[in-house]
Amino acid sequence: MSDSLGAVKSWRSWADAPLRWAGPLVGVGVGRGVTFSSDADVDLLYAIPVFGLCSVAGVLLADLVVHPRRRGVREAVVVRRRVRDQIPRALAGSLGVQAVLLVVLLGIAVGTASADGAGRAGRALVESCQGGTYVTGPWPGPYYAWPVLGGLGAGSVVCGLTLRRVTARAGDDERRRVRARVTVGAWGVLVAAPLFAVSSTMAVAVFSLPCGGWAGDLGAAGLASVAFVSAMTAGWCLVALLVPRVHIEERP
Repeated sequence: MSDSLGAVKSWRSWADAPLRWAGPLVGVGVGRGVTFSSDADVDLLYAIPVFGLCSVAGVLLADLVVHPRRRGVREAVVVRRRVRDQIPRALAGSLGVQAVLLVVLLGIAVGTASADGAGRAGRALVESCQGGTYVTGPWPGPYYAWPVLGGLGAGSVVCGLTLRRVTARAGDDERRRVRARVTVGAWGVLVAAPLFAVSSTMAVAVFSLPCGGWAGDLGAAGLASVAFVSAMTAGWCLVALLVPRVHIEERP
């Protein structure tokens, strides 16, 4: 859909960015003002998906409010829009791999979790070797895994539906691409930030045990590498979320 005379500027045209920024700001406020768990580390695991979901809500709010008025002769062209044409494919592919890796690591952690020194189930890693039993934690067992998996599942559904809505909407193509990148950035934070927390926690726990030998050291090094990559990805996704136009020149 195009107009021979173009869009008419109004207050709605300038409200797009402030409305999108309102989402992350509300997410930060809710994360700081609402206590989801008495444990600070678990509270942070809840705050991450809250931040991402509020950021996507900002995208939806901007999409609902900002409708630039058009003037002139309208021309319609039948063009099939696809979600993959609106998003940065390299980043989205990397996030897909990291999401699978996050689920795999959590599955391993849940399967190997034991009670910690205080008797709390699913919070430590226990190994026996050299005539002794060693307990190390925290370990991302069930107590820590469910907030991560719940946030990832809910966030993935909401972000996917938002991308479909943004792609199908009529309007300016550049604004559509900006909103799509904000949505991908929000989903990236939901994936990469928990992956960093899980992989770094597992790396420290595995490295601190004397039972693993060279295999344990190799596993800890691999987990540390995952933590580094996920930290870099989380930072880049935060840029996509807050300053999406940086991604516009990126090949889709």
